[in-house]
Amino acid sequence: MGLSSFNPFGSSTTSPQPPKPSADGAFIAPDRSSRAKCYEARDAFFQCLDKNGILDAIKDEEKASKQCGDAEKVFGRECAASWVTYFKQRRVMEWKKQQTLNKIEAEGGWVPEGAATPAASQPRMVK
Repeated sequence: MGLSSFNPFGSSTTSPQPPKPSADGAFIAPDRSSRAKCYEARDAFFQCLDKNGILDAIKDEEKASKQCGDAEKVFGRECAASWVTYFKQRRVMEWKKQQTLNKIEAEGGWVPEGAATPAASQPRMVK
């Protein structure tokens, strides 16, 4: 096996095609079914992270890969790399936001309507 055929991420040939440029050179956005597959893969990966007590898949990359490697591979295959990074960062940001809102409420502060995100979409982490 030569170096050019080495693939450390497996030999899957079902990876999505890169975005195709349109006539004006801009890239074509993913269609509805591609986005749905991406969201399903994201949700499965985040569910695995929740199950294993991992909040930040970027900071705890080694642990996340060990515990949720298969789900992470599907997530990376179904979503654009920039989306994967964005969703991982947003997960942490949403958790921190919810912790801040909870602290404000616990201290008797007022939280505006709609400021809190639905509990179902929040990582179930305790830090």
